[in-house]
Amino acid sequence: MKERIITGVIGAAIFILLIVIGQLPFTLTIILLASIALIELLRMKKIATGSILGLVGLLLLWTIVVPNQWFELNLLSYLSRTDLIIAFTILFLAITVLTKNSITYDDIGFVILSALYVGMGFRFLIEARLSEHGLSLVFLILFLIWATDSGAYFLGRAFGKRKLWPEISPKKTIEGSLGGTFCALIIGLVYHYYVPIFDNIITVVIMIVVVSIVGQLGDLVESALKRHFAVKDSGNVLPGHGGILDRFDSLIFVMPVLYLLHFI
Repeated sequence: MKERIITGVIGAAIFILLIVIGQLPFTLTIILLASIALIELLRMKKIATGSILGLVGLLLLWTIVVPNQWFELNLLSYLSRTDLIIAFTILFLAITVLTKNSITYDDIGFVILSALYVGMGFRFLIEARLSEHGLSLVFLILFLIWATDSGAYFLGRAFGKRKLWPEISPKKTIEGSLGGTFCALIIGLVYHYYVPIFDNIITVVIMIVVVSIVGQLGDLVESALKRHFAVKDSGNVLPGHGGILDRFDSLIFVMPVLYLLHFI
């Protein structure tokens, strides 16, 4: 427990500082975190990072995760993100032939989906920070996720009786889930009172509920992955906390949904 608390405090302090600094240091850190998260997924599937599939997977991830501004540089100005993703998809399919099917279609499908899953989530986190109210917005999202997690844990322990999804996460309860969303509502409305980002209170409430519910779904998605591959944690890069994917599973699932709903 002591190791978990120390890691959590130090990690949170560094991450918050990088959010405040923003710009290139934040962007590079997020790209690094995304890379580690993909490597964790590859290890679950027993795909070596240094293999051709692992390396091409990382290249695809970097294509997805880098901010839009990078595609405006002279070096990449003649290529769009979509162009590169199409090229990587063709390359992946060609790999099955070049390796005489020792790398299978299933392997390629896993790597592409994993790169999209991790890449889109972290990319929209970068884009959110670079937006007009980026600092306030990113902190709001983080506070909502942390409030949901804390509320679900403590209220679930105090009042939880009915299991939410025992086949995937046996300890989570319906009462805890609702409690987490309730706590997110309180924290989100207090935050909005002092740091208003949106003009309409209804918009704020919708965003709070979306972040809380989708964040919990993101946590269940990662739990399902770990259960499928029979691993306790996605990695061990964070002592007492597991891997990067364990810490960012809710956030990277929330960010693309917020983008689709035009909150980013």
